[in-house]
Amino acid sequence: MSAKLKIAGWISLGAVAGALATMQLQATARNGLTPLPLEEVQQLAAVFGMVKSDYVEAVDEKKLITDAISGMVAGLDPHSQYFDKKTFKEFREGTTGRFVGVGIEIGMEDGLVKVVTPIEGSPAFRAGLKSGDLITKIDDTAVKGLSIDQAVKRMRGEPNTKVLLTIFRKAESRTFPVTITREEIRVQSVRAKVIEPGYAWLRVSQFQDRTVDDFVRKLEELYKQDPALKGIVLDLRNDPGGLLEGAVAIAAAFLPRDVPVVSTNGQIAESKAVFKASPDYYVRRGGGDPLKRLPDAVKNVPLVVLVNEGSASASEIVAGALQDHKRAVIMGSQTFGKGSVQTVRQLTPDTALKLTTARYYTPSGRSIQAKGIVPDVMLDETAEGNLYSALRMREADLQKHLGGGSEKEKEEKDPAREKAREEAMKRLEEEAAKAASKPPAKPLPEFGSEEDFQLQQALNRLKGKTVLVSKTQTERKPEESKEN
Repeated sequence: MSAKLKIAGWISLGAVAGALATMQLQATARNGLTPLPLEEVQQLAAVFGMVKSDYVEAVDEKKLITDAISGMVAGLDPHSQYFDKKTFKEFREGTTGRFVGVGIEIGMEDGLVKVVTPIEGSPAFRAGLKSGDLITKIDDTAVKGLSIDQAVKRMRGEPNTKVLLTIFRKAESRTFPVTITREEIRVQSVRAKVIEPGYAWLRVSQFQDRTVDDFVRKLEELYKQDPALKGIVLDLRNDPGGLLEGAVAIAAAFLPRDVPVVSTNGQIAESKAVFKASPDYYVRRGGGDPLKRLPDAVKNVPLVVLVNEGSASASEIVAGALQDHKRAVIMGSQTFGKGSVQTVRQLTPDTALKLTTARYYTPSGRSIQAKGIVPDVMLDETAEGNLYSALRMREADLQKHLGGGSEKEKEEKDPAREKAREEAMKRLEEEAAKAASKPPAKPLPEFGSEEDFQLQQALNRLKGKTVLVSKTQTERKPEESKEN
């Protein structure tokens, strides 16, 4: 190494060591923790200096530090994350329910983007897009071969810019282009309808900033349409969660005042808390209680909650609270099992750290982590059953997942679970081999539609009719992470 390179390397090393020493003092002062391990800190500074001075080409110091932070946090668990400028912006869009795009809820069908529903009042809604439409091209890019995330990124953009979508409408057997001007969209996280006299369906797809207000408004509309509702199906299937205060509020809408909804426990004092069905725990500072507008009948109306493997975090909190207080019958599949709390701490105006700080517990003290909520009544997705449910990812399948916090939990994989996965994979491979000579499998029906098998079973339960309970689904035991 030349003298100049050595000098540059040691200057960089000294700068990092100084910064880490400052971090050490701050960490000790802030939390009263033991000082950072000096030997490991010196190694980190030495590696930084070597990479900066000896690597084959010049490297960006800021990127090196950012990558080091990202790696440190990513090694903790699947949900802790360092947000750079881009990912922090995307995260904020997700929690506010606002983004710039065309305004459609989408899925995938036969490798194409399927319009599940256009968001009311959005550019796509005004352009005449309908549920079931298939998007075959986005501008000049064919959709076939794109992931759903790649397709979303191509449809989003800056306000007042245009995107050309090529649409195939199966009902009319025609393909046509639609040019849509992007604008800011507010996601509707709550949908509702009276399915038949006396019975309503209320779906929460995510817990965002405006979810509670939208939830209250939709419930008010349901009771205006039918003041004598005999039962409600609260649909939390594929709800990935979101804001804790929203989960507490929606559980509180159906529960007696002041009963516990969820508790949290972690290393720091602020993570040890009990959240109750009271405005103190969900009303934002300076705001009023939106639940006051709801009719009294909501507290006693018969309730079924639908969940599946995609129901996670905040949706599991709601299901667990209603189950523990025997306020609702939980039906569907065992939930995802994300029972950990993430706290977002802003580092700069454009960056932040999302850090797992606690575990969630239901009112009876059950840990949701790596187990989830086991339904009172197991249901298949269709009348034909759940062929591949064992293949669906859950928290316990993620690398470095946290355990539930109990020493009694098993450290080994559940043999029954592993056997089910192997059998499902074998069936998948066998059917894939026959796919060339068979028509493609029928996609699952849209939630809330007449073909929604689980919804029909939930209605049967509310009416006291026979429910077609799953004969194959069994409870999956918690699987403790070996990494933790």
